Amino acid sequence: MDHIDHIMIVDDDREIRELVGNYLKKNGLRTTVASDGRQMRALLDATAVDLIVLDIMMPGDGGLVLCRELRAGKHKATPILMLTARNDETDRIIGLEMGADDYLVKPFAARELLARINAILRRTRSLPPNLIVSEASRLVAFGKWRLDTTARHLMDAQGTIVNLSGGEYRLLRVFVDHPQRVLSRDQLLNLTQGRDADLFDRSIDLLVSRLRQRLLDDARDPAYVKTVRSEGYVFTYPVEILGEAS
Repeated sequence: MDHIDHIMIVDDDREIRELVGNYLKKNGLRTTVASDGRQMRALLDATAVDLIVLDIMMPGDGGLVLCRELRAGKHKATPILMLTARNDETDRIIGLEMGADDYLVKPFAARELLARINAILRRTRSLPPNLIVSEASRLVAFGKWRLDTTARHLMDAQGTIVNLSGGEYRLLRVFVDHPQRVLSRDQLLNLTQGRDADLFDRSIDLLVSRLRQRLLDDARDPAYVKTVRSEGYVFTYPVEILGEAS
């Protein structure tokens, strides 16, 4: 029997829950609805879902809090699409930083929501099954650099901290978790949670360029992040886990 994708809709607005749920059902998806974080947790304990549509503005635990909770727990690999009633860039960036896969501003067209859900699921399933970023806190070494994954600090051989943006850190973290492995741009977009068109559609090449600058890597002959023509990028240095980060 073919798998039917199961979508959970978490929104305190009953009309939105019903409209979205009915539309997704008509388009071949299975849906479960929750009105708040408490109900979401109970339902997730009872059933498996393929993607969560999560409203930001809700009474009690808001969507950003719930997103952070999901990313820290056993559902950390479940894709999340955030809904926001405000066209506020700060909310969207914070949501992406916390691990949301995409966002959509209310009011939205149901067709666009469906298209974004399908796009997220396609990208998620394009990854090799073992290609999952580890969340263990640790100190790792590569070349002359050290990365503290707890403090998110990149340090040179003298212990000087090199500041990284959120996107630069996520990209470096993906590379050190999967060294000496060619990763396509789509895989890197997925693993760095890049779903915002304005921020991320052309971000991988730009982020690689910025990360090379942070690593003092020669763009013409990079030592750390090499371009694999027509395929993507590969982090060429072996990575050593030094231990738990303090």
